[in-house]
Amino acid sequence: MSTVAKAQGASKNTASNARESARTGTEIEDVQSRADPRHLAINRVGICDIRHPVSIEQRVGGHQSTVATFGMYVNLPHHFKGTHMSRFVQILNAHEHQITVDSFRTMLGEMTERLEADNGHIEMSFPYFIDKYAPVTREKGVMDYNVTFIGDQRGERTDLYVEVKVPVTTLCPCSKDISDYGAHNQRSLITIRVRATEFFWLEELIEIAESQASSELFGILKRVDEKAVTERAYENPKFVEDVVRDIAQCLNDDARFRYYVVESENFESIHNHSAYAMIEHDKDQPAS
Repeated sequence: MSTVAKAQGASKNTASNARESARTGTEIEDVQSRADPRHLAINRVGICDIRHPVSIEQRVGGHQSTVATFGMYVNLPHHFKGTHMSRFVQILNAHEHQITVDSFRTMLGEMTERLEADNGHIEMSFPYFIDKYAPVTREKGVMDYNVTFIGDQRGERTDLYVEVKVPVTTLCPCSKDISDYGAHNQRSLITIRVRATEFFWLEELIEIAESQASSELFGILKRVDEKAVTERAYENPKFVEDVVRDIAQCLNDDARFRYYVVESENFESIHNHSAYAMIEHDKDQPAS
């Protein structure tokens, strides 16, 4: 943080303390700002597991009200005894309505400035709901997906990531190939984390994940829908390795996504363990 920024932050803190003293009629010591003799800096200090209502913009139009769980942290220099926890909540309260990538970036900058920190980190996780229609009957159901916004600020650099967790079905190619009839399948969980240079919808990441599974999941299925989903999975077998590679290809073909991590975990139906695969790639780093 620059000397000017620190001076401005110190001025704001002094003004804040003055207002508090004026309100209470007493002078209250700022204990957190005492010097600490141990000379040990702290990488992250702040608040976690705090829930707050938020509003997320939807591709279908309008906004979806949901509840997010936040973690908000800054670094603490060795000479400070503590940080001011109430300021995290004040910043959160100021952005309680519509949350976008831009407002998330603003919140991250405000946090590091008000806490006089060089580095900051915010995570915001929430369930996101999408209406889905059964493949044959078109019966409407609802699917929920876990979404996380992640912001990292280190000095002048700010990186923002969006992560989605998408449950799907995968069917084992080996089982299908070696069996006289049938093949084992399982529910799988795909995780995609991206850093992008342009706007994209949450729904786009979810659709990429679902399109590369043996079959997507649905909130409701009638018998004819269940038949269609079962047969779709049987005709589209995927190893866990296939899933992450196919998704990685989709992300490689989209110039908006500059960095990604793709994970897939199969909760095996005939083994007492999960199968797992992961690909991480940064398009802006030279190939090794």
